[in-house]
Amino acid sequence: MRVADIIAVLESWAPLAYAEDFDNVGLLVGDKDQQVSGVMITHDCLEEVVKEAISKQCNFIVCFHPILFEGLKKISGESHVERAIRTAIKNDISIYALHTALDNQPYGVSYGLASALELQNTRVLIPKKGTLKKLNFYVPDSQAQKVQQALFDVGAGQLGHYDQCSFVHEGKGGFRPLENSQPYLGEKGIRHQEVEKQVQLVFQAHLQKDVIKTLLENHPYEEVAYEITTLDNLHSHLGMGLIGTLKTPMTPKEFLEVVKTKLKTPVLRHSILGKSTIKRVAVLGGSGSFAADTAKAKGADAYITADLKYHDFFKGNKAFLLVDAGHFETEQFTKKLIAEYLIKKLPNFAVLLSGLDTNPVKYC
Repeated sequence: MRVADIIAVLESWAPLAYAEDFDNVGLLVGDKDQQVSGVMITHDCLEEVVKEAISKQCNFIVCFHPILFEGLKKISGESHVERAIRTAIKNDISIYALHTALDNQPYGVSYGLASALELQNTRVLIPKKGTLKKLNFYVPDSQAQKVQQALFDVGAGQLGHYDQCSFVHEGKGGFRPLENSQPYLGEKGIRHQEVEKQVQLVFQAHLQKDVIKTLLENHPYEEVAYEITTLDNLHSHLGMGLIGTLKTPMTPKEFLEVVKTKLKTPVLRHSILGKSTIKRVAVLGGSGSFAADTAKAKGADAYITADLKYHDFFKGNKAFLLVDAGHFETEQFTKKLIAEYLIKKLPNFAVLLSGLDTNPVKYC
């Protein structure tokens, strides 16, 4: 199995099209055509992890955080980034990062955190914009069903819990084939009119390449007239964070103790404790200060994330509890999610979890 084959499996789960613009995801080191002896899953790809992969005969590392985030001007081994990259290159180790491509998936980073806290009836906290597109094209009436079905087969026409969605309008199309044309209908030099169907259907943004390819391969016309627009509709199943409810309401103090236990952390930073009951909880693994106002607006009694700054905590009040549980701590379940997904998809292939704790923050 090649690196490219495993990447295809990963990207069917977490398409890179949904990663944030600032991010650096995908294959960071290596060759897509390299044969893979084994896959190692890690949270951070440090030099120690690369050496662990070598010792366990894994030449493909799938990490959550990208080890390469900004451009490198040298690889002399002075920084932890340079040492990891240098060791990987010297030993033909490929490195692939998921990061925000997985953050935006419904069963990604925040799902692991929400599951650990046993949240129920979860929904995406901040649905991602620009993830739905609409295809509009014209096709002879006799070929409309065939072309539609081909597009449905590659995933077009899916909206929420519905698939094969489309709108079809009948009309007359006109054209005149020129001298160098090879017309499917009509004669060169003579204007032709044909009963056509105007077909409109939606598709997820990451499918655009396949959708266009399928349209052009199955459409009978030599020149296909089509347009693609980005919709304002929010994709309810893609985006950052989750919001749900606890099985049993708790006092703020009880809730904080549960969070500490579930996340196995000795300390939490939080806003003032009110007397309100904690029932509705929003979570966002990793740095999530940007979503605090959204969590409050959506009626969360508590919001758990990481990397909150001093002034962020003023957003908390007696009815809204802000909790900074630590960056690694809120993302710690991600590594296992990635491994479980690959093992399910590749049951007869070596997929190993790194045994190293890569959390750089220590407590005393």
